[in-house]
Amino acid sequence: MMGQVKLIAVVFVLIHLYSCNSQTTMTHANTNELIHETSPYLLQHSHNPVDWRAWNEASWKKAREENKPVIISIGYAACHWCHVMEHESFEDTAVAKLMNENFICIKVDREERPDVDQIYMDAVQLISGRGGWPLNAIALPDGRPIYAGTYFPTDNWKQVLNYFVDYWQNHRPEALKRADEITKGIKQMDTLAQRTTGQGPLLNDRSAIFANIDTAWDYEKGGRRGAPKFPMPVNMQYMLRNYYYTGNEKALLAVTVTLDNMMNGGIYDQAGGGFARYSVDGDWEIPHFEKMLYDNAQLVSLYSEAYQITKNERYKETVYETLEFAERELSDVSGGFYSALDADSEGEEGKFYVWTYEELKKLLGSDFDEFCKVFNVSEHGNFEERNNLTRKQIAANKQQKIKEWKIKLLTERSKRIRPLLDDKVLTAWNALMLKGYADAYKAFGEKRFLLRTLKCAQFLKTKMVQPDYSIMRNYKNGRVTINGFLDDYSFTCEAFLALYNATFDEQWLTLTKHITDHVIQHFYNVNTGMFFYTSINDEPLIARKTEMGDNVIPASNSSMAKVLYTLGTVYDNNDYLEKSKRALQNMQENIAGHPSYYSNWAMLLDHFTDEPFEVAITGEKSAELKQEFDKQFLPNCIFIGTPSQSSLPLLEGKHQPGETLIYVCRHKTCQLPVKTVAEAMKQMEEK
Repeated sequence: MMGQVKLIAVVFVLIHLYSCNSQTTMTHANTNELIHETSPYLLQHSHNPVDWRAWNEASWKKAREENKPVIISIGYAACHWCHVMEHESFEDTAVAKLMNENFICIKVDREERPDVDQIYMDAVQLISGRGGWPLNAIALPDGRPIYAGTYFPTDNWKQVLNYFVDYWQNHRPEALKRADEITKGIKQMDTLAQRTTGQGPLLNDRSAIFANIDTAWDYEKGGRRGAPKFPMPVNMQYMLRNYYYTGNEKALLAVTVTLDNMMNGGIYDQAGGGFARYSVDGDWEIPHFEKMLYDNAQLVSLYSEAYQITKNERYKETVYETLEFAERELSDVSGGFYSALDADSEGEEGKFYVWTYEELKKLLGSDFDEFCKVFNVSEHGNFEERNNLTRKQIAANKQQKIKEWKIKLLTERSKRIRPLLDDKVLTAWNALMLKGYADAYKAFGEKRFLLRTLKCAQFLKTKMVQPDYSIMRNYKNGRVTINGFLDDYSFTCEAFLALYNATFDEQWLTLTKHITDHVIQHFYNVNTGMFFYTSINDEPLIARKTEMGDNVIPASNSSMAKVLYTLGTVYDNNDYLEKSKRALQNMQENIAGHPSYYSNWAMLLDHFTDEPFEVAITGEKSAELKQEFDKQFLPNCIFIGTPSQSSLPLLEGKHQPGETLIYVCRHKTCQLPVKTVAEAMKQMEEK
């Protein structure tokens, strides 16, 4: 099967290269400043009649010199409604004329510039109470917003433009006052970070935290109740730990029901592996078909951890297929991973992924009837007269037949016109995928997963981490152009720690410490004990934000606080531990009241209230013994190891030539060394 998958991967690469080459030979009636950018989203708009510019000092200088209001239009390459608004409005010459004559027009890829996106997303939420993309803001020449909204049909967009042309020309004092009020509101949205003190005891009522999540959980279909349904990996990773510490079977059930329904549902690509962004319905059946790297990366980690607990072979199959998808369709030759696949192809959402009844009948021949039963195929379909495949729970003796069907489907599908590939490489998302591969390697011991982990780590180390340990955010065609944000740093640190955990290669631990020290120097807010999202070296925006809430992706502050805890433990560095604790104390009230949005913080709270075991393994077979531990789910352990001597505080003096020993330590006190994992586990059970 792997040989056939590799052949299909070659076909994908050739199609991508052809599409890139064909685009360069096309002639266009219009070309704007975005033609010089690398972001696929910005390049999509480079031939609009709108005189788009990138977010840079030259664009803002032009706005100030001409004293024009600025349209800031924010989206991303896989955004369906961004494409719709582009086609309806930004390709319309009359609309473009109105925009060009009266505004400076700036396009922003929210994935490249999340700092900019957060500012104007706060603005639209202040103004309308909701948000989304495309995000279209109108701002003064100094960047302060006076209006922000999301998608507008063409006529509505014209009305907005005409209104603000008049507003700027005839009501300027009111516009300036409005900008002051909105900007003040944006800054006040960070008041939590401004008023926290980082004091008080840490309390961890796991029953109450779970009960708060439990009230909104769907135990029939999984995930949060209602629709749409988003995978929320960090919620479920917390619940696996809640189950581990408390034995609460309902916490485990919340996770397994969700994972089962997702992997059998239409949100999962039953032919090619990998998960779509979210399900529009409450049954995980019909997705919004875009595929994002960050979702798949985190779900690989989650399914790997769930496998360690349950030994469910379908979870293993899901991890393997998702990583095959990532390798086949999202891998860059540099070693990094691309960002996303669009939901649309040939102008239709989902067209690449769905099947007509007759297509499947012709393709599968005598297997068709059996296939229809397994994958719920009907003549009228479940998505616009076509079938988005979902899967029934079936007997294990059909697994080989299912593999054969998937190869047929994938081969046939490779002949179709593919969705747009967003081929920019983002550091934060690559770090999540690196960690996903490392977690999969630990759960399954698959050597090729480790090799791919090392390849991605080498890419981040050589291309994205700079000699001064600063980090760049984006990479494409050998170019890096944007300074990294806090999530680029914190997720990279977590990924390198996961790689150290999988290999005991201290270079990754040392590199993580250097990066962390850079973060403390350039991002730390000594007044609050939290980290700003942007570096002191970055261009100042109208507000400097602090990201604290865990959502679809964990907050960069909770991620950094976890890094500080691990490094503080491994290096016996009290400053790191105190910084981690202070940040956690700031968030205690939020964890207790809204754990669904602070689950990563809740996992850190577990470490402070139930101090993990420090498991030190020394000797030539240290990596082999670590792999035995990795067959189990052990969130209460921090592993360190070395095949020889090490200067790490927890390893110093523990190496004995010719022997491989395990030291189980806690509270800086170690028990007598043992030689087997079983003996070490017994020591942990007795404590």
